[in-house]
Amino acid sequence: MVGVKALRICDIASADYIGREVTLRGWVYRLRKQKGNTFVLLRDDRGSIIQCVFPSYKIDDITRESSVQISGIVKQDARAPEGGIEIAGTNLQVFQVSEKDYPLGEYQSAELLLDNRHLALRTRKMIEIAKIRASMFKFLRQWFSENDWMEVTPPLVVKGSVEGGSTLFKLNYFDDVAFLSQSAQLYLEAMIFSLGPVWSLTSSFRAERSRTVRHLAEFSHLECEAPWVSLRDLLQIQENLVRYTIDKTINERQESLKVLKIDSSQFKELAEPFRKMTYDQAIGGLISLDFQVTEVDGKARTIRWGDDLNIDSERELTRQMTTPLFITGYPTKVKPFYVKENPDQLETSLTFDLLGPRGYGELSSGGMREDNLPALSNRIRQAGLNSVDYGWYLDLRKYGSVEHGGFGMGIERLLRWFIGIEDIKDCVLFPRTMSRISP
Repeated sequence: MVGVKALRICDIASADYIGREVTLRGWVYRLRKQKGNTFVLLRDDRGSIIQCVFPSYKIDDITRESSVQISGIVKQDARAPEGGIEIAGTNLQVFQVSEKDYPLGEYQSAELLLDNRHLALRTRKMIEIAKIRASMFKFLRQWFSENDWMEVTPPLVVKGSVEGGSTLFKLNYFDDVAFLSQSAQLYLEAMIFSLGPVWSLTSSFRAERSRTVRHLAEFSHLECEAPWVSLRDLLQIQENLVRYTIDKTINERQESLKVLKIDSSQFKELAEPFRKMTYDQAIGGLISLDFQVTEVDGKARTIRWGDDLNIDSERELTRQMTTPLFITGYPTKVKPFYVKENPDQLETSLTFDLLGPRGYGELSSGGMREDNLPALSNRIRQAGLNSVDYGWYLDLRKYGSVEHGGFGMGIERLLRWFIGIEDIKDCVLFPRTMSRISP
């Protein structure tokens, strides 16, 4: 049975197959029995679906999600779902009859779908999101390859903090203490001295006690670093990367966009330069709107210079926009220890965040790195970090330091904006949050 040559549903979409007998393998997506005929919606291993029609007397007691092999004649029928072709079934062989208590129906709560994520991955929505995600990974990698960046693999078990000690996952590492990586950046900086522009796509981990729709404890982190670049260079690199990836993904995943009801015409404006705004301009605009922030003690006040932007302020800045927005020149104090201070505007940094339009918030963050040894040493002390853990990193400023910079992007955040979905947990196959580690 397994030795029979089986096709995928996408293979038989052309008119050449009309009237021919084919064999398909997959799972029973839906089943509708009538007195004369039984209609089997078959889902193959790439999520495509086709209707197969059998005389009811030929169908045994199969159930939803049973794994089967179907042979039959390809016929054209405008009434058939999923493209106007169907299979007039001649033979059905069963690999396994699925148990009848399949826990997922047509309408389920978000929590039940998360509890059964291993099965929810079979839904149309999750299948098409996974395809788009795969295309994004491919084209991000392709852009870097075409532009002569070298892909590297930094460690995920580390000794030091990059984004702040309060969000570190602690590990017992033999007889020592270690942490899961928050970012590959420091290691990428080390590699630019021998490999030039480098990039990586790895998992990063943040122990943030956040329940927002845009936070994950484990996420796919694209990061890159390059020597002898400027802040302006970094903005252009990121703009080119995002535009290329979105354009290529749209071209490759037309069917997925159709299933998810995503109008790709909304991305036409990406051909124009992304908007740019300084932190000063952003804060000034929010102050003019009397935008309120909440203090630690719960009291509300108008936002002021020196406050970091959060999900609410970012939403306010971008809710009317249709293209991403760069915000540059954040206060040094709201950024990590490694950022470079702007020599022309003290207390501000040569940094940027890229915000998604329509309130989708931060997609990426980056900027120039502090390349001066005394300045970096001082910043490490000010951050309350143990300089011993960063001895190797400080060495990079002792032996041939150069001006350099880079950025990091959360791929799930980029995907969340692209497909227009509210909850970032639907942008990763098995999400990890502060309240979810299973399945």
